[in-house]
Amino acid sequence: MFFVISKVFWALVQPLSAALLLVVLGGILIAFGKRRMGLVTGALGALVLGLAGFTTLGALMIGPLEDRFGRPAQLPETVSAIVMLGGASSGTVSAARGTTELTVAGDRFVETLRLAQFYPQAKVVITGGVGSIESEGETEAATAERFFIGLGIAPERLVLEDQARNTAENADFTAALLGELDGPAIMVTSAFHMPRSMGLFRKVGLEMLPWPTDYRSTGQESVGFDIRNPVDNLSTATTALKEWIGLLVYHWTGKIDELLPAPHISN
Repeated sequence: MFFVISKVFWALVQPLSAALLLVVLGGILIAFGKRRMGLVTGALGALVLGLAGFTTLGALMIGPLEDRFGRPAQLPETVSAIVMLGGASSGTVSAARGTTELTVAGDRFVETLRLAQFYPQAKVVITGGVGSIESEGETEAATAERFFIGLGIAPERLVLEDQARNTAENADFTAALLGELDGPAIMVTSAFHMPRSMGLFRKVGLEMLPWPTDYRSTGQESVGFDIRNPVDNLSTATTALKEWIGLLVYHWTGKIDELLPAPHISN
């Protein structure tokens, strides 16, 4: 139920949807004679779209998330497992085309492959089912299996978890799959997603070494307009808002202990 509610809620409150709903509501209010209220509501919708698409708001929102966890200053000599969180491929397109279609978060695949080559004895754990209500396409685990085997990773090194639909289930199912680790483990996910992921994995008893990737900001943005690529700006703002809401909800429901998890060890 939590999964379905979260998907429906986000479909309505993400910036593009919120802007459209406000504009439509404004038109309805005007049609029913509430001209001033309708104009204000419609203008609010335009303001949401303008801030998300034509300013640095998204970068400013996502920057603190991306900066929270850095990569280890010194890697251990050996690791027991490299865990890649799902969300970096299009299961629908990959299944239809019989290939590996990566999304904007595709750096997760690249960095996991690089770490797997650096640690040839480590298990490569892929956790990811189908993260949509419609359950269309193949699981992230199936896509990743094809990708890593095709690039030379031995099949016996792969540990595939294909039921998780969100990050909380990534943590729960991976913990059940791995049990007690016999050495350090590295977690690969997008930099903005690392704080929530680390909090969830800690909650189930797994302290991971962070390996953030897929950065969306430079970390040096200032308040201002940015009209170079409004589509990217809107995407970044949407991603950042979703992640902050996720942190709030997961903390409120007790799934993570800290609102904004921080490193426990020196990286």
